[in-house]
Amino acid sequence: MRAQSSSKLNPKKRYLQVALNSTLAEASKIISSLPKSDRIIVEVGTPMIKRYGEDGIRRVRDLYAQRLYGLPAASSQRTSLSLLSLITNAARSSAMKAPPAPAGNEELYPYIVADLKTMDRGATEVEIAASGGASAAIALGTAPTETLNAFVESCDRLGIDAMIDMMNIEFPLSVLRALKKAPRVVILHRGVDEEHFNRQKMLPLHEIRRIKGSYDILIAVAGGDTIREVQSAVFNDADIVVIWKSVYQNTAETVSLVEGFLKRIK
Repeated sequence: MRAQSSSKLNPKKRYLQVALNSTLAEASKIISSLPKSDRIIVEVGTPMIKRYGEDGIRRVRDLYAQRLYGLPAASSQRTSLSLLSLITNAARSSAMKAPPAPAGNEELYPYIVADLKTMDRGATEVEIAASGGASAAIALGTAPTETLNAFVESCDRLGIDAMIDMMNIEFPLSVLRALKKAPRVVILHRGVDEEHFNRQKMLPLHEIRRIKGSYDILIAVAGGDTIREVQSAVFNDADIVVIWKSVYQNTAETVSLVEGFLKRIK
């Protein structure tokens, strides 16, 4: 399968992805409490993107860069640049990526996932994520194959990781086999409403080995926020575990919560 040399994700590591789904004020509070770790990914969730748009992605990226490096906030001049200018810069020199880590912190990188849940206009939505400084973008596996192909191609062109969310898809392999190129990451996902209204719905962990048996890609698991579910995902060979509820509901205990999760995904 294809390799993405621009990706900051190390296939030899396991990651904890912290999804932010509320306000920028809440995001700032959570990010400022995160331990400094090369295994923590920050996600700008769909509700945040709908609330704040491209600027929300950019501001979360800047908040996480500040947390990791102690950098000042990005200049407001960036937001006044035209979309075309931002896209051109990203494509030519990856200028929208965060600055290099200071000496001694080479492993730290503010990896930001934009959960666009793209269903159409794959190329256009990737451009929005890239211009906001995202490291990865998410499309839904239920989108038309043409959209997913455009999405993956645009992610490759702009130097960010393509992630496809297989929520509500019974056979993820059937989606992957229809694509021209596989994404960098496949997300196996039990949705929030599914978890709330259908407590019998299980995380589709059995799909991890099926997918890895055919594709050299990373697998993220979303929809399990308990320590037990995190351990189960890792036991089944997940590379990324996505959490949101535990951190959001217990902001004062963010450090101990996240450190506890990290210990279980080594």
